[in-house]
Amino acid sequence: MAHVSMQIIHDEHTALAALLKSLTMMIERGPVDDPESFFDVLRAMLFYIDEFPERLHHTKETELLFPPVLRAAPELAAIIERLEADHAKGEQTVRELQHLLLAWELLGQSRRDAFESAAKRYLAFYLAHMRVEETDIIPAAQKLLTEDDWAKLDAAFSTNCDPLTGKYPRDPMYDRLFTHIVMRAPAPIGLGKS
Repeated sequence: MAHVSMQIIHDEHTALAALLKSLTMMIERGPVDDPESFFDVLRAMLFYIDEFPERLHHTKETELLFPPVLRAAPELAAIIERLEADHAKGEQTVRELQHLLLAWELLGQSRRDAFESAAKRYLAFYLAHMRVEETDIIPAAQKLLTEDDWAKLDAAFSTNCDPLTGKYPRDPMYDRLFTHIVMRAPAPIGLGKS
């Protein structure tokens, strides 16, 4: 991946996939004997997804990556339309998950299945979404975009400060969130008490 923006997108996808795996592990583990910490970590993870990938990463893909790819490869219109629809519903879906988690936390075990089912669907949806971007959109972009397109994309994505990648300029706000997740999540997911 020669272009900075494509490497950043790939790194952010890798970091998000790791977070989604950690979220899955947390859900499978359950609250055990520390429900306060369990719900705190899951809330922080879902907040991160809502705050960074949904609002920043997806916005840049939709507004800056997809249009030049579509111009250069109109045959990808249906795929891009689906990805844009995914982006549009992603923010709402993660907020629904946050609500379902709160219901489980505040109303008890009777709400657990609803959260777990919705979370599994969301995780599968998100991983499939990233896979399409990695296998269809990024290769087309690398093959077809102009130097002007790359200059715009590289400049825009270079401002991303996703702390989960550990590679780019760090934003103290996201750094605190990342540190909170890592320090509170139980081992082996994070560095907290197991």
